[in-house]
Amino acid sequence: MPLPNKPRKTSHAARSPARPAAPAAPRRPAAPARSERNERNERNERSERSESGRGQRQEKPGHPARRPRHPEVSAKPERLHKVLAQSGIGSRRQMEEMIAAGRVVVNGETAHVGQQVAADDRVKVNGKLVRLRFSDRLPRVILYHKPEGEIVSRNDPEHRPNVFTALPRMASGRWVAVGRLDFNTSGLLLLTTSGELANRLMHPRYQLVREYAVRILGELSAEARQRLLDGIELDDGPARFSSFQEAGGEGANRWYRVALSEGRNREVRRMFEAVGVVVSRLIRVRYGPFVLPPNLRRGQIFELGEADVRKLLVDFGLPPAGAGRPLRARPGA
Repeated sequence: MPLPNKPRKTSHAARSPARPAAPAAPRRPAAPARSERNERNERNERSERSESGRGQRQEKPGHPARRPRHPEVSAKPERLHKVLAQSGIGSRRQMEEMIAAGRVVVNGETAHVGQQVAADDRVKVNGKLVRLRFSDRLPRVILYHKPEGEIVSRNDPEHRPNVFTALPRMASGRWVAVGRLDFNTSGLLLLTTSGELANRLMHPRYQLVREYAVRILGELSAEARQRLLDGIELDDGPARFSSFQEAGGEGANRWYRVALSEGRNREVRRMFEAVGVVVSRLIRVRYGPFVLPPNLRRGQIFELGEADVRKLLVDFGLPPAGAGRPLRARPGA
C-alpha cells in the first residue's frame, strides 16, 4: 500500500508574508555625565536642609510664618492673697478669708495665710485652677454702657442676661465689676481685672460720687426734695443726696440729676419711694472721676489707655505696675 506523502518543510518566510518593521522610536540624547563632585555637593545640601528643618513647625503654604515667642520673665514670689486679688478673684480681705477657710490649694496642698507663690505654682480656688496675675502686669479697666435688662452677676437663678457676656474675653484673669447696677438701671459701669483696684474704687473712705439721671412719675414737692437733701431713714440706715438739680421734662415725666457718695442696693429708687415718688427711669452718668462718654452707646465699652490706668493706680494708693502690654483707649461693640 503506498505510503502517504510526508509534508514538505517550508521556511517561515514562505508560510506568511513578511510584516513591515515598525519604525524605531527616536532615541533621547544622552544626559551629560555628572561629575562626582556635583553629586557630592547636592547630597551635602540636602543633608543641611534636613538638619536645619528638624524641630521646626512646618507652615502651610500661603500662611505667614509665626513669630517666635519672647522668653517669659518669671515674676518674683508674692503673697498668695495679693496675687489672687490681682487675678480678679476678689478683694485681699476676701482672699484671706478663703485661704483661712481652706478653700485655696497650692500645688496640691492646702494654703495658709501669708504664703507666697511664684509663677510656676498651681493654685486652685474651690477646686478650680486659677491663672495667676502678678503685679508686674498692668490691669485693664473698661467703661461699659450697661443697658437695661442685664444683671451684674455671673450667678443668677433666673438665668437672665448678664453684663459679662458682652465684655472682651481674656486668656487669664476675669472682669470684676466696680459696684453694681440694678436689672432695670442703665448707664456707666466700671470693670477691671484687678480685684484690689475694684475694692479701692468701692471703699467708703474714698467717698466717690455716684451721679444719676432720674426720671420720675408725677410731681415732687419742695418739701420732699428738701427731705432727700437733708436725709431720710431707710431700712438699712440713713441716706441723703449730696446734690439735687432739675434736668428738664414736663408734665408727668420730669428729669433730675442727683448725686450721693455710696452705692447701697436700690438706694436711689428707695429714697424716692420714701417720699411717695416712683422712679420710671434711672441712668448712672458718673462714678468718681469717670463720666459716661456721650458717644458711648448702650452695650458698648471703652477701655482706658495705659497712661490712664497708671494714673488711676497712683491716685488710689496702688503701686504702678511694670510695663505690660500696651493698651489703647477704644470703643468696643
